[in-house]
Amino acid sequence: MVIFGSLLEYFVNNNEISVKLEQDYVNFLNKIKAKLRSTQLKVASSVNHEIIMFYWQLGTDILQMQVNNKHWGSKFLDQLSHDLQAENPGTSGFSRRSLEYMRLLATIYPDENQFTQQPAAQLPWSTIQLLIDKFRDDHSRRNWYANEVLLNSWSRSTLNTHIKSNLYERQSIEAEKISNYHLRLPSPQSDLAHEILKNPYSFDFLTISKDAQEREIEKALTTHIKDFLLELGQGFAFVGTQVPIEIDGENYFIDILFYHLKLRAFIVGEIKAKKFKPADLGQLSFYLSAVDEIFKHS
Repeated sequence: MVIFGSLLEYFVNNNEISVKLEQDYVNFLNKIKAKLRSTQLKVASSVNHEIIMFYWQLGTDILQMQVNNKHWGSKFLDQLSHDLQAENPGTSGFSRRSLEYMRLLATIYPDENQFTQQPAAQLPWSTIQLLIDKFRDDHSRRNWYANEVLLNSWSRSTLNTHIKSNLYERQSIEAEKISNYHLRLPSPQSDLAHEILKNPYSFDFLTISKDAQEREIEKALTTHIKDFLLELGQGFAFVGTQVPIEIDGENYFIDILFYHLKLRAFIVGEIKAKKFKPADLGQLSFYLSAVDEIFKHS
């Protein structure tokens, strides 16, 4: 109230009119906001396209390597997943399951030029995964739904709803109803644009995230890992940072993991660049249970 009162008194005494009340300023501001949103979408779409093409190329390379090295067996993807995640800590999208999707993508679209021209190449990765899950061997339906996503700016959840309601099968029977429904959908580049802009894969792929400060702390600790271990005390052995674990198909990363030689137990460390909150303890307990389940020896 004090600040507001001071501003009001200033404008009255100086016979000023707030620039916020000027219609020209409002129009100018809205124009800038629209340009910013458009630019953000173009950048996000470009990044998304490059990521999808990278995934397609990686899937193609995996197929080729498995053809040339058949003796590698099923452990090849496990090893590749581990090495990629170890080399790129904090970057999701390289679990074994994700690599299998990339391989499937390359199998479905073996030709790069053909894939580039497909509507699927412009979609977020999670949406492509859904289409592969539902229509792996049905190009007609997969392509139809992918095209509808682009035309109507559907989010992944909206697409899943339409798939469950058999929209493709009903299109010829309820053509008029479908057309009317399309008109009532959000304006183009709404849901889909929001999903692309907020797509976590893009930020993970670029290694840009809200955890950047914590990553810097982690990097500093590992740079001076010898001194850090001495501070912890005798018996601590360094296992790694951003150690990947998979629970129910979801990927998680332990910030820093140790093994204690005397206790013969894993020690889980969670790095937070903020004040401690009870929820942090819950996250740590979750990791402890996962380590017991996955890493613990008899």
